[in-house]
Amino acid sequence: MELPAALRAAVDQELSGAPLETLAKASALLSDRYRREVRDGRFHIDDALAAKAYLATRMPATYAAVRAALAMVEEICPDFQPESQIDLGSGPGTALWAAADAFDSLKTAEMIEASGAIRSVGEKLSKASPVKSRWQSGDVTLKLPMLPKADLVTLAYVLDELPPATIAAVTDKLWALTNGMLVIVEPGTPAGWQRILAVRDRLRALGAHLAAPCTHGQDCPIAAPDWCHFSRRVARSRVHRLAKGAEVPWEDEKYIFIAASREPVAHSSSRILAPPRVNGGVGRAKLCRPGGTVDEITLSKRDGEAFKQLRRADWGDLLDGGETP
Repeated sequence: MELPAALRAAVDQELSGAPLETLAKASALLSDRYRREVRDGRFHIDDALAAKAYLATRMPATYAAVRAALAMVEEICPDFQPESQIDLGSGPGTALWAAADAFDSLKTAEMIEASGAIRSVGEKLSKASPVKSRWQSGDVTLKLPMLPKADLVTLAYVLDELPPATIAAVTDKLWALTNGMLVIVEPGTPAGWQRILAVRDRLRALGAHLAAPCTHGQDCPIAAPDWCHFSRRVARSRVHRLAKGAEVPWEDEKYIFIAASREPVAHSSSRILAPPRVNGGVGRAKLCRPGGTVDEITLSKRDGEAFKQLRRADWGDLLDGGETP
């Protein structure tokens, strides 16, 4: 997956003239903070250089994860056509661009970001977007500006920066702003999954209908040390490769998310929870079932169309069939 052409051009313009050596050092510091999930009261992106480092090394992967999550929402809720969005912890506007790519219906967006450095960059980039956006300062754990409810509310790669004790209150706040669909995306680590589980439990208590990736609204059947996550391959630009000191032209971004709807969601297919394993005439896949269970199936050529579908399937895809609760 690559950034949309208009965004890629705007990012290239923003990075033009940035000294590569300085950018690489800032990128390494930023990556270290994200990897260790540092919570020291500072913004991960606290100055102009960190903002440029984020554009070069993190924005493509974050975009790919959010866009992949929204693709699952599109698949399970094809009639969902949002016209308005609220994005909390907006960074440089990654979720805005992903939503605009996913939904042609999107017209306006309220963008809330506490860091002035990255907010300034995001507002500049958003001028190339077809969606009219308004950018404001705000912190999802504190008092937010007055906002109208939106059809789509997004929070991407933000919970990992917050104290775990705030997750329930943040979820309540986001759900209160949601007219249609709430989508929260986190890194696909065991810790990220635990945060999403906490959000999932809170949303169920609030009466939300789980849309994706879950195929049911019952207790999650996955038990540690296993965890639910997905992966998206991301194309690296030349600057991305040089800033990271990488040689291969791609990287795999692991992510996990939860999407919850105000409207009931019909689930009749199973979700593939790991890369399917197909060897010759036999295929195996780990599935999340609409009935609230997780199991592994084995199919062979004798299973006809079901086996052909499995051979074409990928990690995170829906597989036809499965009991409906």
